[in-house]
Amino acid sequence: MKFSNGYWLLRDGVEAAHPVEVYDIAQTAGELVVHAPTRPIRHRGDLLKGPVATVRFSSPMPDVIGVSLTHFEGERRRQPEFGLTTAEPYVHLSDESLTSGALEVRVSREWKVEFVVDGEVLTTSPAKGMGFMTLDGKHYVRDRLDLGVGDVVYGLGERFGPLVRNGQTVDIWNADGGTSSEQAYKNVPFYLTNAGYGVFVNHPGHVSFEVASEKVSCVQFSVEGQSLEYFVIYGPSPKEILRKYTLLTGRPTMPPMWSFGLWLSTSFTTSYDEQTVSSFIDGMIERDLPLSVFHFDCFWMREYNWCDFEWDPRTFPDPVGMLDRLKSRDLRISVWINPYVGQRSPLFAEGVEGGYLLKRPNGDVWQWDLWQPGMALVDFTSPAAREWYASKLDALLDQGVDCFKTDFGERIPTDVVYFDGSDPERMHNYYAYLYNKTVFEVLRKRRGDGDAVVFARAATAGSQQFPVHWGGDCESTYEAMAESLRGGLSLGLSGFGYWSHDIGGFEGTPDPALFKRWIAFGLLSSHSRLHGSRSYRVPWLFDEEAVDVLRVFAKLKARLMPYLHHVALQAATEGTPMMRAMALEFPDDPACTHLERQYMLGDSLLVAPVFSDSGKVSFYVPEGTWTDFFTGAEVPGGRWTTMTCDFLTVPLLVRPNTVLPLGAVDDRPDYDYADGVTLRIHQLDDGASITTEVAGSTFHTRRSGNRIEVEVESPPSAWQVQFPAGDPVQGTGNALTVT
Repeated sequence: MKFSNGYWLLRDGVEAAHPVEVYDIAQTAGELVVHAPTRPIRHRGDLLKGPVATVRFSSPMPDVIGVSLTHFEGERRRQPEFGLTTAEPYVHLSDESLTSGALEVRVSREWKVEFVVDGEVLTTSPAKGMGFMTLDGKHYVRDRLDLGVGDVVYGLGERFGPLVRNGQTVDIWNADGGTSSEQAYKNVPFYLTNAGYGVFVNHPGHVSFEVASEKVSCVQFSVEGQSLEYFVIYGPSPKEILRKYTLLTGRPTMPPMWSFGLWLSTSFTTSYDEQTVSSFIDGMIERDLPLSVFHFDCFWMREYNWCDFEWDPRTFPDPVGMLDRLKSRDLRISVWINPYVGQRSPLFAEGVEGGYLLKRPNGDVWQWDLWQPGMALVDFTSPAAREWYASKLDALLDQGVDCFKTDFGERIPTDVVYFDGSDPERMHNYYAYLYNKTVFEVLRKRRGDGDAVVFARAATAGSQQFPVHWGGDCESTYEAMAESLRGGLSLGLSGFGYWSHDIGGFEGTPDPALFKRWIAFGLLSSHSRLHGSRSYRVPWLFDEEAVDVLRVFAKLKARLMPYLHHVALQAATEGTPMMRAMALEFPDDPACTHLERQYMLGDSLLVAPVFSDSGKVSFYVPEGTWTDFFTGAEVPGGRWTTMTCDFLTVPLLVRPNTVLPLGAVDDRPDYDYADGVTLRIHQLDDGASITTEVAGSTFHTRRSGNRIEVEVESPPSAWQVQFPAGDPVQGTGNALTVT
């Protein structure tokens, strides 16, 4: 939200008050509390006028400093609030500063707030940065943090425009707007910089960011109300910033290993019954195409009844028997749900009677006709409503369903009254958190830790605890494929560990070339799903080569699972996403700052999706000698490279000094990763020592001159070592030496 008109003027109707000096500073309960008048105090008469800003500095954990800026402290504390995890920081207070870990905040008497590490200023809230702004009778609180020359900003959720946020206005307000606009399904009030710090605005409702836009040398953020709280998070590396941010807001939960396999959907408005579903699965088996999850989209329920959680008896007369038959083929089952109840659904009357649905201020149930006629929304602030909703899911789990696609949750109205009195503006984004938490907890309770997974579209800060998330409704075009990648990388830079997208696009039917290119991208993503809107996504409907492409990349992903398992654990324990923007993995390489058409899949694999029929793709390779995964050819780094790929390949490079574990199984994602594992050794420097963890076995690989030594703790019954251009050498017991 812009308040100014150029450099000197305010917008018409805006009034502004900014702290100009420190009046007094107090130290209370680990906080530094500053009172700052918004006009110079020259004589006693100036003490009779306001506003006076109250600025509190605190720390929830080392290297994180909280800033709270308040005008009227009598404003009622509104709910909901983000659930934050705090640690016991060591805080040092002085007359004009607070220090937490390596991060210090300093307050200057002639108003300026600096965030400092080892004497170097990371960023500054300058004079006229903090402010109380009024416009059209509404009161806003804002702050500005300076950006230095070359500083760039990432994050703020899953956004589909340029990966670098500089120059953008970003409103944190969830919307069901597809992937081709400034709207986003997953808005997160957290940004990451390349300057050693990130910023989390602790407000679950509407936050407006002006990222090097209203003033090009700063990030401005503002909220409506009387107070603003944010946290400055020191890294210094981007991975460390994400580690501390996800420690504060919640780590991504580790999904079950079966969820990393291929998901196949009925698609949305297509026609299907058990015979259709079985024909798809038979076709996959006959063509040797590994499949882990089958998903039933919306029309598993009867039209106009969404949601009643009852199988449409006309097309699925024996759902329990059908699910038994499907699961006998070693498949997991996913079904589509949303948090809405259409008026025709039998659950509508239940919800009205039980008080489980959102109400208008006059006591009427809130309804509209968009998406489902007479649709109402479940009030997830009510414990009874959550229990009621969860009971419907429990019944499906009893039938044999394994997981849920938790669709929608973005178009949440503000002219409503919540059961617990939550503020509708703050609930608009937070609704998705409560919705997905409710579903995820049902799964965790029934299936146990480590076996719960959803396929969610809407999210906000903290929602990373309930994976997986997918990119929403994209078109079947190369442009939308690139949009999706930008969105996924941006979400990873916002604290989310696992992400997926609709292979081939959702809206429209991809032509065979696009579909085959998207398959490679999809199977080299965290999670992989074939799903469309009005057309099926089984590959033989495109061409026979599409079948071959899907087979190659589905089997490749299965063999990569020992490596991907390790990468997934990094997301769950450190907050580092599986799919990483190049700037996250190579923060000191300025050539990576703006890269958004390629990514790192974990620490060691560089992926450059092909966005054309021709197969020609240009991408940047960081320093070192990399290895083409498919051919074993050396690829020199520190430069741009151009390749032309057929449909069975994609630029997939292995980082130097990598020992890449490849599994012995290629038809499923969940197996004993250590048994029969191949350690593929790539460009080890002389003297290098690499430790590789694989399912309880620990391999220590060392190079000395022309000799490679591998020692194993808890060795599997079979394992082997391979160089990219050579044949595998069988390991014996707990050691192997090759030259």
